[in-house]
Amino acid sequence: MKVFSVNQIRAWDAFTITHEPIHSIDLMERASVAFVKWFCAHFDDQCLVNIICGMGNNGGDGLAIARILIQKCYPVKVYIVKHTEKGTPDFAQNLQRLHPQTSIQWIEQEAEIPTFSPNSFVIDALLGSGLSRPATGLIAKVIQQVNGSEAMTISVDIASGLFADTPNDSSDVIIKPAYTIAFQCPKLAFFQPQCAEYVGEWHLVSIGLSESYEAQTPTPYFYTTAATLSPLIKGRKKYSHKGSFGHALLIGGSYGKMGSIVLSAKACLRSGAGLLTVQAPRCGYDILQTSFPEAMVLPDWHWMVNTTVPDIEPYSAIGIGPGLGQDPQTLLMLQGLLSSLASPIVLDADALNLLSKHPDLLQLVPKNSILTPHPKEFQRLLNNQWKDDFEKLVLLRAFAQKYQLIVCLKGAHTAIALPDGSVHFNSTGNPGMATGGSGDVLTGIITGLLAQGMPPADAAIFGVFQHGNAGDRAAQKCTQPALIASDIINEMGW
Repeated sequence: MKVFSVNQIRAWDAFTITHEPIHSIDLMERASVAFVKWFCAHFDDQCLVNIICGMGNNGGDGLAIARILIQKCYPVKVYIVKHTEKGTPDFAQNLQRLHPQTSIQWIEQEAEIPTFSPNSFVIDALLGSGLSRPATGLIAKVIQQVNGSEAMTISVDIASGLFADTPNDSSDVIIKPAYTIAFQCPKLAFFQPQCAEYVGEWHLVSIGLSESYEAQTPTPYFYTTAATLSPLIKGRKKYSHKGSFGHALLIGGSYGKMGSIVLSAKACLRSGAGLLTVQAPRCGYDILQTSFPEAMVLPDWHWMVNTTVPDIEPYSAIGIGPGLGQDPQTLLMLQGLLSSLASPIVLDADALNLLSKHPDLLQLVPKNSILTPHPKEFQRLLNNQWKDDFEKLVLLRAFAQKYQLIVCLKGAHTAIALPDGSVHFNSTGNPGMATGGSGDVLTGIITGLLAQGMPPADAAIFGVFQHGNAGDRAAQKCTQPALIASDIINEMGW
């Protein structure tokens, strides 16, 4: 699914209006019906619904939503904040349609701002996605009143006061909704940690915008869903054998950190790799052979750390990093390994930390290799701070393009940056996965997919999605607080 800018979404609306064709007021009606359908599916008609409207098209949506909810016998109060002398034409038309059905309270000064009871809803239809300056004056006062209440707030398309494509200032006044119901596609702000409290739990509803516009309009941003990835799931032929699905090599583990490579190894084979060899220090030999007999073990001569550059010829993919440590001898091994490679590999954890300390090694990493840093590891790779999450995204794209690498920046909605400058945001996963070993599992999954011959970009996007998918199933079984990395492996499968 493509993620468009505000200007592109505005053009998408206009294209649909022209080419469907459909009147703008009817497209607004379609959007309002989609919002109400979601609302009624989740909430009954037992609590008062306060609908707070501005005088632009977002306010027009709010007025149409009010009319439809009243027709469905929901108790509704409508408030319009008079922040301008004249509303948009579609706002005015929806105001005329609503008037016979209910009275409307105009808010023209601060004293007229209502209070909202804790057992009521507030539907936020004040300001839309086209906002270009912070909310001020009377609208800012209304937003503060809504945020100070205990009513459940639901924003129409985007929270009032939130910029869709650019960062807000920390002093900006923005609605803090429990839910945002977005029309047709998510906004870039939805994927930024700094915007989390101004987005809440977000859901998409289709309003039937033109499919041809979507297909022909370029964007660097994408949102990965199950439908996107279904073509990558292949069945196995009857006479396949273990050699048909690749031989993966994982390099990792050090004294006291063998659990990381064990988790990665289990995830690698669970992802479908036919064969797996794990290179680990000798202290890990018994641990690996007894805890995970399905993997073969290539013991390093050193007892504590990895030091030996392996013969890479037998392997169809290599992953390195989980539990690796940063011993000087391990650094020499990593340098020797990178110098001998031509095909993409997967780098995680201490392999990334060694690259950060020795950035000249980045030039040795094969093109289209997959790096899986968390934000602090990525910050160390850049040797640079970012002032906000939008700048972080710019730096992420630039890094992937400069080194022609695939970077999976882990977190909620993991962002996968490709060498062509595109970024794919993930749709699966939950906070329960913020637990030790979860990243090691991801490294194993992606390495296993790469070993089976999946192209690196597909392996990264598909691997991140399935890692989160397994985490979601695990959380359903054992709850988010109780989830551990092994639970993710146990729920793998596609």
